[in-house]
Amino acid sequence: MAAMEDEQRSQLNTERNEGKEELKETNRLEAFSDGVFAVAITLLVLNIRTPDILLDDTRLWHELLNQWPKLAAYVTSFATIGIMWLNHHRLFVHIKRINTVLVLLNLLLLLVIVFIPVPTALLADYVTRPDQHVAAILFSSTCFLMACCFNALWRYASYHHRLLGKDVDTRAVTAISRQYLFGPLVYLITFALSWVSTPGTIIASFVLALFFALPGRPPRPLPASDASTGQD
Repeated sequence: MAAMEDEQRSQLNTERNEGKEELKETNRLEAFSDGVFAVAITLLVLNIRTPDILLDDTRLWHELLNQWPKLAAYVTSFATIGIMWLNHHRLFVHIKRINTVLVLLNLLLLLVIVFIPVPTALLADYVTRPDQHVAAILFSSTCFLMACCFNALWRYASYHHRLLGKDVDTRAVTAISRQYLFGPLVYLITFALSWVSTPGTIIASFVLALFFALPGRPPRPLPASDASTGQD
């Protein structure tokens, strides 16, 4: 009996140590990712500049109002990166283990995230030129790639619960998978819109960012009669 209790204690300690090691590794990956997100979102504000010379109140208000394209691009990109950070956190609530493939997929996502300030700066400069669409095309294609990277990261980690926790909420996992299913498709529609309308691209990107800020809706539980039928 004593030998059996010792074996059980040893197994329990081993599982606890493994859990701590997994938590340590995921925390390290999340901390690195948080730093990259913070840098990317900070770089956005560098596109907004103050006048180089001192102006009177009237001219200063005029100069500030002329900054509205940069402010619109800044708010849209800030919302996009901020909400992607929120979604990244949501994923790693369920992802408890990492491997080389997951790390590489996460780095690919961060590569796209850090690039966002570049098309944002271009978008701010060209939003007032309705006949020029290259900036909007670059911005929307970057968002499309970001959505693809998020899907690849989540699909790889959640496939047969490959890297998820042992006690993961399966309904929450299903809700995330359903919400992400159409992510690349809707961003592809925004990419098509960018060839026609730059302001429309900004509005659509902002709306999509707000959509992905919402938590995924878990599937409805089966009625009691259907559940009992499925068990028979």
